[in-house]
Amino acid sequence: MQTTTARRSLWLDGVSPTLFPTCADSEDVRFDAVVVGGGITGLTTALLLKRAGMKVAVVEADQVGRGVTGNNTAKVTALQSTVYSELERLHSEETAAGYAAASVAGVELVAELAAEVDCDVERRPAHTVAMRPEDVGTVEAELAAAVRAGLPAVADPGPDLPFPVHAAVRLDDQIRLHPLRYAIGLARLVDGGGCRVFERSRVQQVREGRPATVHTEHGDLLGGHVVIATHYPILDRGLYFARLEPMRSYCVAATLRGGAPPASMAISTGGEVWSISSAGDRLIVGGQGHHVAERGDSAARYVALEAFAREHWPVAEITHRWSAQDPAPYDRLPMIGSYRPGASTLHVATGFAKWGLSTGSYAGSLLADRILGRQTTDLFSPHRVTPRGIGTLARINAKVGVDLVTDHLAPTGATNLDQLAPGQACVRRDGLGKTGVYRDADGELHAVSLRCTHLGCMVRFNTAEHSWDCPCHGSRFDVGGAVLEGPATKPLDKRAP
Repeated sequence: MQTTTARRSLWLDGVSPTLFPTCADSEDVRFDAVVVGGGITGLTTALLLKRAGMKVAVVEADQVGRGVTGNNTAKVTALQSTVYSELERLHSEETAAGYAAASVAGVELVAELAAEVDCDVERRPAHTVAMRPEDVGTVEAELAAAVRAGLPAVADPGPDLPFPVHAAVRLDDQIRLHPLRYAIGLARLVDGGGCRVFERSRVQQVREGRPATVHTEHGDLLGGHVVIATHYPILDRGLYFARLEPMRSYCVAATLRGGAPPASMAISTGGEVWSISSAGDRLIVGGQGHHVAERGDSAARYVALEAFAREHWPVAEITHRWSAQDPAPYDRLPMIGSYRPGASTLHVATGFAKWGLSTGSYAGSLLADRILGRQTTDLFSPHRVTPRGIGTLARINAKVGVDLVTDHLAPTGATNLDQLAPGQACVRRDGLGKTGVYRDADGELHAVSLRCTHLGCMVRFNTAEHSWDCPCHGSRFDVGGAVLEGPATKPLDKRAP
């Protein structure tokens, strides 16, 4: 029995990085639309706009598809745990039906575009299952809600899972693909013919106007329209940080000593949530979700996933482990539309709540239709108010306030840096602030200010990913302070150890 320590996604393994240029390498800086973010949503938006005749640029802070797109479970499905019963509770049957239609449209758009690129696309069933008798009612309620929403969902007495299932909902003809190869394929379809894809060009600010000015670390781009598809919005206007809860989840991939992994893409409900899928001969198990930077040992999440996999399958080796995060909106609906009330040229898509391959693809089509002047739905307006979600909204912002105050005031204790082992971090008081110190595998110390450059919360050390994560709004930084994930756009200040 072997266990890997590699913090690397199965999808990132063996796929050569893309080599699109930075903005600094382009003499052409004026475009009909500038899309910020080189993941599924941004690339889908850009490709649809290009095919409608617009000149488009995609600007990615890192490399195409290597953020959340390349670190997920690769499920493209309209059956999403218990989303339809939740939407009926928070909104209405009509809202649940609208979300179902959008999710189906997202799945079919992926199928259409995936046929043009090499990404191992397959049709598979998706399941929501009850692993405990007490969760049967929840699954039965989800089946009824999914059917009312217009999905051809059915009860399934025998999904191909190696543990007791007390009830299950099945939706056939969903999709499993290689998400990174899909994203790279979309990027190659976008790039060319006057349209550009720029990598390693972090956007730091956008100034609205006609055209708008997109400020990057390598210079400015001009766009008649600007789409913020950075997963978590990087611009503070619109107060998205007050209405989104950043959540992190984990995955492991494993080879088996015998037999085949399940064909179904399944997720359990109630108690601990387990996500199950496969790719070729690899079993994929996900779960252990929590609020970003939650106190505790993040590395223990991988231990729990491995234990679950070994309990139910003849695991030969855990070959990969990875994690990703997603912003969950307070009222369970994604936010797709104008970035702020009245904005006609600045657009946003966010809040996919871990189902971004389908919902993010639909968001791309909706944003493209908005920009092209086509009639669109207001169901996902970022400016809606949901009275039944006010309690969740209050909880999210109360937590931010508590984290902001307690982390600033919490004592650090005395730490002898000579005793800091490789791979470990500690926190030291630095005047009125705090410094985080990390010792790498070569013994070198890296020290940074722990004040998040977004809105000033104190970041915490992530023991699983060896990063500094913000509990307030989900920004992440490497041990040297560089931004790994927004909404922050500036690195942590460096400090002396």
